[in-house]
Amino acid sequence: MGKTILTGVKPTGAPHIGNYIGAIRPALDLAAAHEKSFLFIADYHALNAVRDPAALKRDSYEVATCWLALGLDPAKTVFYRQSDVPEIFELTQLLAAVTPKGLMDRAHSYKAAVDKNREAGRDADADVNMGLYTYPILMAADILMMDTDIVPVGKDQVQHIEFARDMAGYFNHAFKDVFKLPEYKLAGDTGAILPGLDGRKMSKSYNNHIPVFMESKARRKLIMKIVTDSKLPEEPKDPDGNTIFQIYAEVADENAAREMRAAFEKGGMGYGDAKQKLFEALEAAFEQPTKIYNDYMADTSKIDALLAEGAEKARAVARQTLARARAAVGLKAS
Repeated sequence: MGKTILTGVKPTGAPHIGNYIGAIRPALDLAAAHEKSFLFIADYHALNAVRDPAALKRDSYEVATCWLALGLDPAKTVFYRQSDVPEIFELTQLLAAVTPKGLMDRAHSYKAAVDKNREAGRDADADVNMGLYTYPILMAADILMMDTDIVPVGKDQVQHIEFARDMAGYFNHAFKDVFKLPEYKLAGDTGAILPGLDGRKMSKSYNNHIPVFMESKARRKLIMKIVTDSKLPEEPKDPDGNTIFQIYAEVADENAAREMRAAFEKGGMGYGDAKQKLFEALEAAFEQPTKIYNDYMADTSKIDALLAEGAEKARAVARQTLARARAAVGLKAS
């Protein structure tokens, strides 16, 4: 049997170019290369911070639509909302029963919140809810429920997979072998970390990002804001230290990227011309995905139907996993 891939996406609105190049595209490529793949909208995870029901609903639709528009095939990948698979939450409790508190104390997300509070002179646990504190247990349930072999993650998420392995080990040792021990694959092995408009890592928190889906005029206006040095068009430039080229190389075809590299290295290409080429490349790359995105967002019932169909497929797997776990601990079959 082939390996099973699982990816979770927190609904935080539409992605930017950096998200697509660094995470979405590699995850889609990985899913396409394996026999089984699951992708879920992690709406329960989002509840740890989101307090606006309308925003959660809108963001969930946006994230789902983005993945569909950018190439997710729901006929191949099981695509579902986390909240539509109740078995996940029962498994979370079973895992909580064997998970030491000390493991949660070491979670990066919790430690970051504690450090921030202490720096501000506040109580260490101020505004820390139990959803945040037990976040790794729910994450482990997401992963272990689908008999996952590989989870593509960024470096800052490796701990989640390590914790999932730990929890599977605690459970298997206390009862009997029920869960696989998942492995992680760094998204950076295949994806790139793109700079934003100001040269720092592209991020919504820095407000230096270029959204994937936006009107042409707004996109061109953003691209023209990319920070450059003061070199004249005829002067040679380092393409590898150039934000324009780094983004262009990821969205243009290889020949076009080689031409821009040569023009920068030789001299003769100004930043204004390069920005225009980048704008045209982004327009071409996302023209069809944008049409798909707009079509789905105009009728979200289509998204609901796909997610409901995916949830049924996910639950078929989840019921089997949960049945094994319940039997192992001595609970009545559900």
